[in-house]
Amino acid sequence: MTVVPTGRAVPSPQQSRTEALRAEAASDPPPPATAPPTKRTQIIAIYGKGGIGKSFTLANLSYMMAQQGKRVLLIGCDPKSDTTSLLFGGKSCPTIIETSSRRKAAGEEVRIGDVCFKRDGVFAMELGGPEVGRGCGGRGIIHGFELLEKLGFHRWDFDFVLLDFLGDVVCGGFGLPIARDMCQKVIIVGSNDLQSLYVANNVCSAVEYFRKLGGNVGVAGIVINKDDGTGEAAAFAARAGIPVLAAIPADEDIRRKSANYEIIGKPGGRWGPLFEALGTQVAEAPPVRPKPLSQEELLGLFSGETVGRDVVLDPATIEDMCAAELVEKPSLEVIYEGV
Repeated sequence: MTVVPTGRAVPSPQQSRTEALRAEAASDPPPPATAPPTKRTQIIAIYGKGGIGKSFTLANLSYMMAQQGKRVLLIGCDPKSDTTSLLFGGKSCPTIIETSSRRKAAGEEVRIGDVCFKRDGVFAMELGGPEVGRGCGGRGIIHGFELLEKLGFHRWDFDFVLLDFLGDVVCGGFGLPIARDMCQKVIIVGSNDLQSLYVANNVCSAVEYFRKLGGNVGVAGIVINKDDGTGEAAAFAARAGIPVLAAIPADEDIRRKSANYEIIGKPGGRWGPLFEALGTQVAEAPPVRPKPLSQEELLGLFSGETVGRDVVLDPATIEDMCAAELVEKPSLEVIYEGV
């Protein structure tokens, strides 16, 4: 607090910012727009726990949407680069970051044909990321999108741009589409297990957080992958206020074909109708404002045997920590009376 010559107290910049943040936290954010997107291109970010089946879902979804006559661009934003590997039958394509580094070292510019490839009407590319221990994956995502801008990202003419993001990494780079309103809506891929729903809840929390900061992104729904019928993911969706867009069963045929990098989302195939319906849902589902669950509410979706609710927290003592009896020693602190 600063006192001016008139004697009036003036809040310091830190106090003013603190009060502004408190006021912001106390205010309710406006609901997201639920009308169909006004832009011709729908940019949709798909999030989910690593290994939950985002890349499998997106490879088949993008393929089916292309067969439905849509112009689709699939961008893999996961350092594992498995999105395009599934689409291209196990063949990996050069990543944008890797190609850019190599081209720059040679004094050459990156061209679209160096990083974007096609299969049966689907256009696809991978952002890539740094090698292990050599950089931040989130920073790699930011760098990758900067390169996309230089390649003319906002001039491209697509009906849908699908972004495959790792959901259990919470640094800023992976939250870029939500934080910067780069997409109109988010779709979550989850399953009937606690860890994937924990990630799904985190994504809902991120959307809510950026709504409070003035963002416009909403959640269009959840795709339940490897659905075994136990119902936890559907219960989460109901509690969070988001729709279930599709339930992909835990089926051996799907598992085997996915492991062999085979596209199953083809018209006329056994799983064609499932992905046809999902393609329609993804295109038409409006973004809604989710209601993130508390940790207790999330755990409450599962049985006590699953989450261990009969366990009592037993506080540790300093004797436990030292693995021996602790001898209390007199304090050497000097206490002055009357102070």
